[in-house]
Amino acid sequence: MDRGTDSAGQGTTTEPAEPGRVPLAVVVVDRDGLVSHWSRGARRLFGVPKEEAIGRTALDLLPVSGALPHEQGTTPYAAGDGLGPDLESSLDGGLSYPSAGRARLTASGDGRVDVLWWAYPLVGPGPERLLVLAADAEGLRAGGGAFERIAPGFALHTDFPGSEDLARRLPEILPSMSVGESARIVAQILELGYPILEFSQNDRVPVTPDWGVARRAERTARRERAARALAAGEPVPEDLRDEGEDLEHAAVRERLEFLNEVSGRIGTSLDLSRTIIEVSRAVVPRFTDVAGTYLREQVVAGEAFEDGVPDTTTMWHRVAVEHTDEPGRWDDVVPVGEAMPFPAHTPFFQCMTSGEPVLVPRISEEMGHAIAAQFEKRDIRPLITGRSMLVVPLKARNVVLGFMILLRHPERPVFNDMDRVTGAELAARAGLVLDNARMYTFQENVAETLQDSMLPHIPPRMAGCDIATRYLPGTLLGRVGGDWFDAVKLHGGRTAFVVGDVMGHGLNSAAMMGQLRTAVQTMAGLDLPPAELLRNLDDLAQRLGDGYLATCLYAVYDPIASELHLANAGHIPPVLVRADDGRSELLDLPTGAPIGVGGVPFEAVRVRVESGDRLVMCTDGLVEVRGEDIGAGLATLCESAAHPAASMDDACDTIIRALAVTFSKAGRGGRKDDVALLMARLGGIEPDDVAEWRLALDPAEVGRARAVVREQLHDWGLANLVAPAELLAGELVTNAVRHSHARPVQLRLVRGDTLLCEVDDDDHELPTLLNAGPLDETGRGLRVVSTLSREWGSSRTKAGKTVWFELTLPRR
Repeated sequence: MDRGTDSAGQGTTTEPAEPGRVPLAVVVVDRDGLVSHWSRGARRLFGVPKEEAIGRTALDLLPVSGALPHEQGTTPYAAGDGLGPDLESSLDGGLSYPSAGRARLTASGDGRVDVLWWAYPLVGPGPERLLVLAADAEGLRAGGGAFERIAPGFALHTDFPGSEDLARRLPEILPSMSVGESARIVAQILELGYPILEFSQNDRVPVTPDWGVARRAERTARRERAARALAAGEPVPEDLRDEGEDLEHAAVRERLEFLNEVSGRIGTSLDLSRTIIEVSRAVVPRFTDVAGTYLREQVVAGEAFEDGVPDTTTMWHRVAVEHTDEPGRWDDVVPVGEAMPFPAHTPFFQCMTSGEPVLVPRISEEMGHAIAAQFEKRDIRPLITGRSMLVVPLKARNVVLGFMILLRHPERPVFNDMDRVTGAELAARAGLVLDNARMYTFQENVAETLQDSMLPHIPPRMAGCDIATRYLPGTLLGRVGGDWFDAVKLHGGRTAFVVGDVMGHGLNSAAMMGQLRTAVQTMAGLDLPPAELLRNLDDLAQRLGDGYLATCLYAVYDPIASELHLANAGHIPPVLVRADDGRSELLDLPTGAPIGVGGVPFEAVRVRVESGDRLVMCTDGLVEVRGEDIGAGLATLCESAAHPAASMDDACDTIIRALAVTFSKAGRGGRKDDVALLMARLGGIEPDDVAEWRLALDPAEVGRARAVVREQLHDWGLANLVAPAELLAGELVTNAVRHSHARPVQLRLVRGDTLLCEVDDDDHELPTLLNAGPLDETGRGLRVVSTLSREWGSSRTKAGKTVWFELTLPRR
């Protein structure tokens, strides 16, 4: 590796060369043929300081001085037949394709320099039009002998504005160099800080100088003539047929490589937004300078849509605009996110209805005006007039999902028939990738909608308790699972808390979860004791099928008695946080077998609680990760549940974060299973807010019932509720006295979030709401209760039944 190190530019030192690497001169020439960049390697190779080179004509700085001398083992270059004309043509802007060669240039100081050179045309909005790389041929020989193939590599160059972009676009400058190979070369030379040249006997690059075979100017000129004929769509002259076939084969090979590269760059994710960006960036700048992507409204939303040809009412969303122009030039005129239809006279409508590409070699002023008419108060004509346009449909399964508008700068070759074929193939591949992402998004939306519909919307406040819940979808096998939670209102101011987990994932588990949750709600409404409810649920699961297995924890909170009544079916135990000392504990419950096993009894326990205690119930997805002891998760659950929090929601979030950190530190990765979490702060109902009376089975007791209700409500300061409360209480007591057998009737008032009135008797037959006729003597009492109360209901008890109603408390 030869390296000039004199920063002042007055002298150089030489270090031993590494095999396969030599310094590389980098020169950038603008559209006027003037040098806009002159690297330190160029100063060392040609002896001209950067200050003198910038702004001068490239041909003046790199003059071809004549033929190369005859050398042993190589074919001599005859005078006038050297590669000098190739370089002159490149510097003069006469070549539109990459070229390379070997030439002897006149340089200051030593006189002549024998160099190898490469010239790559640059396409884009900037002034740079040619990248010239050069290396000392003598240095190559000194560094490791003769090689048949060499390949240049471009690294970050600190004194070259835009060099980072050139380094990133190396595969576009060298079309046959893979992205991986480009990254490898750049990574190797970042430490050097300047370009290098890498060569090998086995490497193949698109354009290379031949060491032993003279490339004559005549053949270069023939190739140029053939290329111009192909680009113009004209037949290649007979004497140029071989050159034309070579160019056609090279063009086909280049397009196949481009399509293969694009196929590898798109579809890396099923995320629709990411896929849209990948498709847009895959074609800019190598195939086009501007790419605008439009999709149907339903595709963007991840929804299904009817088959059929789009029409003038179809809304198309602009989802991406990628370009090589200066930043922001397109943003105001064609902002991403805008939706619009297209009229029938536009090439876009022709593309979307025919499903075929539409090629416009040059957008005329008339067509530019017609297109601009679609953009209200925005003049798009300066952006599109004079450019070549190709509109390609994005299709999948014979359905047009959208289309891409591809534009090339006026100075770039227009789209031709081969580009039309390439664009159609590109769009076909992109359309299939987009449709896969659309269907995945659609199925994910359906699954999430199903999951959301099966999860209850629990109010944050129920009788005597505050509630907070969290559901986190799993990251394994989709976002649908079988975890659920619920809170069911029971008579007597009680609340049933439920957390369950159906084994497995996916739609089948979610469907089973919905069935079990509905069954639990129904049986809870019948006021079945916890153990009996789980036994009935187990019987139901066995009737539904052999594969129905689930765990379930069922707890009934009585805020008046200040106790929990719990039963467990193979679920992880709940955590109870004591309000007095902040201590948390796992409640010791009989575990029981999972729902669906059958033949196993369930036991219930009662636990005393105090006002302010918190109950935490969750599924195993929160505390268990594959390969980790569940004990660690339960310990973290207990510890984090005891942390003080400003609100119930904050307390839930604290628990989730703590468990995530625990498993992350253990190196077990993220959570895979879905999670259901329910937390209840047990506030209780004070004894002063409860009043009870026993009434004899005597019709005269109805008047007494109304009197005690009236008196109690005055004591509670609820005079506004006296009239409806005593009327409805009288109706319930009348029915209880009429239908009771032997046991006294019990009347109870509870002041909580509402005013609750309950009447118990020993008759097991539940009352029914009837439509009473004008002459009927019964049936009107419950109609009055239903009309005037906030809510009412009835349920069986061991001794008979309870009928109740609620009235809304006046605002304080």
